[in-house]
Amino acid sequence: MPAVTSPVERLRARMGDALFTRVAGPGGFEARDRIHLTPGPRWFPPGSPIRRVHADSATFAGGLRALLLQSLHPLAMAGVAGHSGYRGDPWGRLARTSTFLATTTFATEEHAQEMIDRVRAVHDRVRGRAPDGRPYRASDPHLLTWVHVAEADSFLAAHQRYGEQPLTAAEADEYVAQSGRVARALGAEEVPESVAELSACLRSYRDELVATPEALDTAHFLLREPPLPRVARGPYRLLAAGSVALLPVWARTELGVETWFSRTLGGPAGSLAVRGVRWGLGSAGGRERWASVA
Repeated sequence: MPAVTSPVERLRARMGDALFTRVAGPGGFEARDRIHLTPGPRWFPPGSPIRRVHADSATFAGGLRALLLQSLHPLAMAGVAGHSGYRGDPWGRLARTSTFLATTTFATEEHAQEMIDRVRAVHDRVRGRAPDGRPYRASDPHLLTWVHVAEADSFLAAHQRYGEQPLTAAEADEYVAQSGRVARALGAEEVPESVAELSACLRSYRDELVATPEALDTAHFLLREPPLPRVARGPYRLLAAGSVALLPVWARTELGVETWFSRTLGGPAGSLAVRGVRWGLGSAGGRERWASVA
């Protein structure tokens, strides 16, 4: 890797390394080497849309947007609130999610399947009742599909808005189809295969979505009191604003984040400084560090 001499680039590199260790966990660099350096066939070839999207640092904004959107399904949110410990161990949960995404995208077929099997085993144990009395189980194909489409739509939206190299229309369709392979392996059914199908699938869930107290608490936690040192909260607020900007207006309204959003940006929702968000995401070196090998 060439030496970084510019003070600005050194700052961006330090920020990127710090962010990576937060997102990937204390063993992130070792896991990254195992993912990339283990020989063997992969599910997705180099240069494919899913690799490009998940390698770009815009996934940070997409991941936060996905968490906010997913929280609007009461049964999915009940499972998170009751079993994931998102308040007690937010960075641990983020590291597990990040490692799953990296492994299924970049690792060998064997390691990807092992990861799928571990997650399915966890899902089989996660079940209970939502505050409204309805039963839920994490292995429910309908809920798995919701979680998937919220993630796929969020990662794609973030990449197209903030990514280094946005996908063409055909590549975006391929991304949706490729990400669907992982969702089906987890047990999702009726998985979208194109951007048009993804949009239609999201619309089909609209009547099920509502901001429960747990969803509002999640939004407050993620946007107003993130588990970060004070020095890191400024850049995080920019990242968070970039994530909220990508949410549908109805979702921002449900979560009650319009006022926070406007105050953060110093103006109306439509005035988001996309260039500033791109610079902040670029602190990871222009691409998410799961995809680089030192």
